[in-house]
Amino acid sequence: MKIAIVGLGLMGGSLAISLKKLDFISTVVGSDHNKIHQQEAMTLGLVDKIVEFEDVKNYDVIFLAIPVDGIIAALENLRDIKKSTTIIDLGSTKTKIIDSVPQSIRENFVAAHPMTGTENFGPTAAVENLYTDKAVVICDLEHSGEAQADIAKKIFSALEMKKYFMSAKSHDRHAAFISHMPHAISYSLANTVMNQENKHNILALAAGGFRSMSRLAKSSANMWEDIFRQNRENLLEAITLFENELSILKEHIKNEEWEEVHKNIEAGNRLHDILD
Repeated sequence: MKIAIVGLGLMGGSLAISLKKLDFISTVVGSDHNKIHQQEAMTLGLVDKIVEFEDVKNYDVIFLAIPVDGIIAALENLRDIKKSTTIIDLGSTKTKIIDSVPQSIRENFVAAHPMTGTENFGPTAAVENLYTDKAVVICDLEHSGEAQADIAKKIFSALEMKKYFMSAKSHDRHAAFISHMPHAISYSLANTVMNQENKHNILALAAGGFRSMSRLAKSSANMWEDIFRQNRENLLEAITLFENELSILKEHIKNEEWEEVHKNIEAGNRLHDILD
């Protein structure tokens, strides 16, 4: 099997590292409009070679590891692929991407979202085993071709990922709460502190809690602007519900209702009964 990856940042670069280890894959090439990314990917040995976007059509499987608006544009330019080709996107939103797939290649397309990543980006952020033991959500698989669905499941299984299947609509609402809202909060937290404290105080006083909560604020502005735009309605709902929760805690603190504050904290503690 010959693989082409469009986008050689954290997700695409890490994917390339893992795919090259699979015995049923003979070639992994990359395409990226950023010349610096091309050079870094080759220097790091992430892919076997760099190809132009037009050339990815000659490969058995095309992964789209680019921002969600870029995925939609790429799909328009892949209308003339072979019937046997499999396209797998790795976008963080699903509904608008799926709705944009040209009908002529709908069976070629598999919509997937690997629930993994770091706050870093670019080819130098690529790491081994980024996908190992992580969840991948595959959406609306009933509309993909049988061969394409089988290929996607085979690859994700070989990457030792945990496969979950759901509708694009369900995915986007869940992702708003689990992934997209935390990023919005992290950016806002960073901006709040930056607007109140000088850099010397931040460096001197920022401990583990602040670093942990603000870590996501390092994430790519280009990528996350696209995600926020694509999942706007679900994200606004999630932010509103978060604001309501924060307001409740704020009122308890304001009114010195410390028993209620304690209950609120304990309720939050229960999240880690699930996560841990």
